[in-house]
Amino acid sequence: MKIPIVSVSWLQENVNNPELIILDAVLDAPPHDLQIIGARTFDIKNKFSDTSNPLPNTLPQPEAFATEAKKLGISKHSKIVVYDTKGVYSSPRVWYLFKSMGHENVWVLDGGFPAWEKEGFETEKVAPKSFKEGDFEASFNPEKFKTKFQILNNITSKDAIVIDARSSDRFHAETEEPREGLRSGHIPNAVNLPFSKVLKDGHFLSKEELLQILPHQDKPLYFSCGSGITACIDLIAYELIGNTPKAVYDGSWTEWGQDHNLPIEK
Repeated sequence: MKIPIVSVSWLQENVNNPELIILDAVLDAPPHDLQIIGARTFDIKNKFSDTSNPLPNTLPQPEAFATEAKKLGISKHSKIVVYDTKGVYSSPRVWYLFKSMGHENVWVLDGGFPAWEKEGFETEKVAPKSFKEGDFEASFNPEKFKTKFQILNNITSKDAIVIDARSSDRFHAETEEPREGLRSGHIPNAVNLPFSKVLKDGHFLSKEELLQILPHQDKPLYFSCGSGITACIDLIAYELIGNTPKAVYDGSWTEWGQDHNLPIEK
């Protein structure tokens, strides 16, 4: 099993590897001023999502993903390290997108930009950059993502466990959803694992700590959240402890919560 994360000290030692590409996983405005030296901006919302889909941050078409990846100078042989400015937040989504497109040499920077900056490693101002076009090819694996119909069928079949990465107050309908028009509650039979529980100070917990808190390792796992971003944090946590089959419900609660034909629990 390939470990999905690397440390800032590892990245510092390998930062000059010509095959290495560092991606800054940008999700939300306002933009930040600094990035890791040599990093390339990976715009999740505008470049690496299906912008024609009314749901946020959804999976792009493989051809569209490959086109944008090539523009960033990414090739079939690139070794990719992806980070974000919060420690671990949006970077696991980027890691999972590359994995689903058949690219294995990709890792999340544990601790992200805050950990890099804390060590005093080199940064630079964010500025527009252009790159020699890469030869990246997408080989999409549809098993990596689940639709609402597959999630609905699973309520009856119980073939897999749905892990919901939202906060417990949202999961239990104790607070309103942040997106307008969404019902409160959760997918029937889902298990709540707030993504914050698998992290400490922007880093993943150790394997030993994760083994103590992560339930349901005996069935395939489907991960859900608000819009498919933080689900990938929980997914990586499970990846750190074992090889259970995993997939992301891409529509997540934004889709499920607004469809009144779908059942909910509170």
